[in-house]
This record gives sequence, C-alpha cells and structure tokens, in this order.
Amino acid sequence: MADDRIATDLWVAAQLRSCNGRNMPAYLLRKGAAAGGLVLVKLLNGARQCKILLQSRDFDGNPGWQTALEGAFVDEREGDAYIGRAVARDPDLWVIEVESREGEMPFEGKIF
Repeated sequence: MADDRIATDLWVAAQLRSCNGRNMPAYLLRKGAAAGGLVLVKLLNGARQCKILLQSRDFDGNPGWQTALEGAFVDEREGDAYIGRAVARDPDLWVIEVESREGEMPFEGKIF
C-alpha cells in the first residue's frame, strides 16, 4: 500500500497561507520533522483562551484531530504548558497557533 500523504512542511505552509488569506491569523510556533512530523494546533479564541488539537488518524486512516485537555478552552498558560510537555515527548512535533474569534478549527478533518 503506497503512502500518498503530503510532507508535513508542505502541508503546514499551505495551511498557514490559507488561514492568512481568509484573515485568520496563523503562526508557526515550532518546526518539526519536515517529512513526517505530527501537527499540534493551539486555537485561540477572542477571550484569549486556547484549545489544543493534535493531528491524528482514525481507524480507516482518515485524517482528523484529537482534542487535548478534555477538548475545552483553557487558560493560555495551561495550553502552553501542555504544548511544552508534548514537545518534550515528541521533538518532531510542529506547533501552529491560529487566532479565531469564534474558536472554529480552520483545518479539514473530523474532531474526535
């Protein structure tokens, strides 16, 4: 079975451009492994709280997002602490911050 997934660095660049083109500020906070690093998203809402989502795949291999911290919006310091622990466990991890007043996830994929 061939793996037709796009390299992470290309995917991240395309997503950042797409967000910024939709007036949804997005920033690369940390570069991970170019070819196969997973992506963590720090989603900031208008109240300066954040939700953390980790790139994942379901049992059928479809891309999606797994919520961290019980899927809730938390204080930004709590989210940053979680990100620090995640990066310590996985140094290949990419970290993207997205500002969304309503807190909507800009990237495709089911949230589970």
